[in-house]
Amino acid sequence: MTTKSDISLAFAHPVERAEASASADPRDRISLRDHVVEADIGAYQKERGQKQRLRFNVVVEVRPPRAPLEDDVDRILSYDRITEEIAAELAQSRVNLLETLAEKVAERILAEPQAMRAFVRIEKLDVGPYALGVEIARSRAEVPLRHEGAAVHPLVVYFDNDSLASEGLAARIDALAARGLPMIFCVGLPETPAPQTGHRPTQRRIDLLAIEQNAWVLAARDPRCVVVASRSEIDWAMKRGGSVVWAPSKLVLDAVDGPQDRTPVALALWLAEEVAAAALVVHGDVSVPAGSRVGVERG
Repeated sequence: MTTKSDISLAFAHPVERAEASASADPRDRISLRDHVVEADIGAYQKERGQKQRLRFNVVVEVRPPRAPLEDDVDRILSYDRITEEIAAELAQSRVNLLETLAEKVAERILAEPQAMRAFVRIEKLDVGPYALGVEIARSRAEVPLRHEGAAVHPLVVYFDNDSLASEGLAARIDALAARGLPMIFCVGLPETPAPQTGHRPTQRRIDLLAIEQNAWVLAARDPRCVVVASRSEIDWAMKRGGSVVWAPSKLVLDAVDGPQDRTPVALALWLAEEVAAAALVVHGDVSVPAGSRVGVERG
């Protein structure tokens, strides 16, 4: 049975939620109240490209200090770390859901050595004459450890249409695989012209989807080429030495500071920089933008 106190607690500040669910051995707490930032977030098309105000209220339960603090800021979990983790997550990539953002912020906070449990409330302030939000509570035991292995530097490989249709495609992939590095394959626009809308935002989406059609053509030609869209899928494959074909729409549209040049080879170069690739290997007579931080090879 729901009581009045249950209802009151449901809408209480995270500090009160933390107090109500404290263990018999309560921990110290630090809190961040009414921290308002602007971000591009939302699942609906009308929300893309539009900054919205988000209000964060965060409470972190921390382990007691094992030695005297001696008034030294380096021995505590600083309030600045909470705001920095929020800013870092918002800069990482665009997200659709407040739930996703709350999970990622909680994971970042719980990676701090002192943090044991985190309460994160995020509210949208510009959706109407009210606030819409989510609140989550996560403990250190629920958050998976971050990957601590050696850095992975894959090959990013670009195939033009002639290379894609070549009888020697499998041999090219064999030669690249002999380097012993995971690979991300990128392709260009198909020969068939894409529909033209005369409207830049929709044309970008159509062109990205056309590239993805060609990605599936590559997948059909070689079983080693598995089409993926998300950064998580790419990272998972790279850590296991696999090879994938990049479908660019999701990463490009979700990027906070995405590529300005959206020609196919420029997108491949942008991805190579994003994943700290060992090199971008280009097959075909295409021009590569100058000034890359990643070395470019001709296949």
